[in-house]
Amino acid sequence: MYITDDLNQLLEILPEEIRLRLESHPQKNALIEVVLDLGRRPEARFPNQAEYLSETPISSGDLRYCIDRIGHFSGDNRAGIEKTLHRISAIRNRMGEVIGLTCRVGRAVYGTIGMIRDLVETGKSILMLGRPGVGKTTALREIARVLADELNKRVVIIDTSNEIAGDGDVPHPAIGRARRMQVARPELQHQVMIEAVENHMPEVIVIDEIGTELEAMAARTIAERGVQLVGTAHGNRIENLMKNPTLSDLVGGIQSVTLGDEEARRRGSQKSVLERKAPPTFDIAVEMLERHKWVVHENVSDTVDMLLRGRQPNPQLRTVDSAGNVSITREAPTPPNRSFANSEARAASPLSQGSLSSRESSRGGGGWRMSGQMTPLPSYTRNELGGPLPNEPLSLAPYQPAEGQNFDRLLNESFENPFSQDDLEPFADIPAAGPNGEDLPLHVYPYAVSRHMVDQIIRTMNLPIVLTKDVDSADTVLALRSHIKNHSKLRHMAKSRQLAIYTVKANNMPQIIRALQRMLRIDTRSQEEPVNLSLFSQSGDEDELEALEEARLAVEQIVIPKGQPVELLPRSAKVRKMQHELVEHYRLKSSSFGEEPNRRLRIYPA
Repeated sequence: MYITDDLNQLLEILPEEIRLRLESHPQKNALIEVVLDLGRRPEARFPNQAEYLSETPISSGDLRYCIDRIGHFSGDNRAGIEKTLHRISAIRNRMGEVIGLTCRVGRAVYGTIGMIRDLVETGKSILMLGRPGVGKTTALREIARVLADELNKRVVIIDTSNEIAGDGDVPHPAIGRARRMQVARPELQHQVMIEAVENHMPEVIVIDEIGTELEAMAARTIAERGVQLVGTAHGNRIENLMKNPTLSDLVGGIQSVTLGDEEARRRGSQKSVLERKAPPTFDIAVEMLERHKWVVHENVSDTVDMLLRGRQPNPQLRTVDSAGNVSITREAPTPPNRSFANSEARAASPLSQGSLSSRESSRGGGGWRMSGQMTPLPSYTRNELGGPLPNEPLSLAPYQPAEGQNFDRLLNESFENPFSQDDLEPFADIPAAGPNGEDLPLHVYPYAVSRHMVDQIIRTMNLPIVLTKDVDSADTVLALRSHIKNHSKLRHMAKSRQLAIYTVKANNMPQIIRALQRMLRIDTRSQEEPVNLSLFSQSGDEDELEALEEARLAVEQIVIPKGQPVELLPRSAKVRKMQHELVEHYRLKSSSFGEEPNRRLRIYPA
């Protein structure tokens, strides 16, 4: 990383007394800006302090001396020095006369984007966020140079204030081979953005300070034409952008949606919720907290969706040390943000625990998945009423209205009083048939359970089951336990049609497999066939199957026969989740421990 700043050219426009003081200043190379206000002492600002440069107040002559040596002020009261990156901004009185100047040092910092070089090379659109002065424009300039010179892309810079490529008609060498389009007036920036795409066939458009709704709309138009966008916007965090009605479209926009009764009940939220309106204009967002500390949201749509549901995202935290070494960690989560969930629509309460429990995360917080542990399978006891088993069909005998109250009682007890495997022994030899003796295949109506996951299990295990979307044509119901409790209409329909209801505690593979096996009266303990690992693998690639095979061998050869705990090799979070589910299939407990990238599974005996 090296820096060029052309500082001497900026000092030459200052009055002699101020210039001499700065030329001999020990922190000259760290100078940020010089402030000259009429009737006040001149002030120099450095990263950690500010100090006066003279005891003599600034006069109108001093201001005129500076103005005569710089370019013309544009519509946004900014000017520059030709072939440099310095920016001089004016403060005017009501008569339009200049009464103050802010002379800001412009520096080209080569190598400053090492922290996100891998993201730049992906070809995805990137949005840089941060407070003024944190280095957004400097990073933007270097991104443009890398894309043009090192990745050989056609780059066009929309330079509204001549701040990226400097003042004058010849752009500063810091942008490399990238081309620069100047903007006559700031309010015309959105038109120049569209003109760049239509006339100059760019592969990348670079925009500094997207600040109006028209510019946000133009950015979306460009992104939808297949052009990579790299831009900046003021705002410390992505939450600030979501709350800004002018710029929220950059991250997809927000709209209020009214849910149906059943969907609101399934989500566990109110009927009016806030949701993302459209795909984000920018795929990646970078929050520049400090010059050497950036937070990266690799998938903006996922981040926005999580925030709207009151959940905290888990972005990357990237830092760079003095030697240029980049460190990538995960940002520690803060307490859940309810600002969107409790906004004007009082919307988007957190997702149900059932959906949270299907994820493994290295973040803190509650939930058995988030801690990296699987919940041990409950021990089951027989129904005290002497009636059918709770997780066995609930209406094996013809329904009698006089005993209708027992149906609800049995259903409620199925949520609370599971039964042991020993109690299932008398049923081990029952032939595989429908719960009420129906002919196979069995027609199953899934409710609040992943239909895709159930279908995958049926196809992989070749089960005689067909999924149906119509309760009237169903032989039985498979439902998520937490949802069926509150769905009195479905319970009543099942009762009137004499349908069996099977419940699962969580929406995961082992739970659904066991529920389907109970439907077909399959005794899993008598099967000696090896576990089908493809059921637990998401993509089926060699690394996933290797990790699952490692977990299977550990369970079958050490944990179960010898009763000893086993530690597996370090794996990614995605693969560890699959291993957790495979271990749960054996009715064992496991936990994740260690720090990334050495985080791994430990399997415990029963």
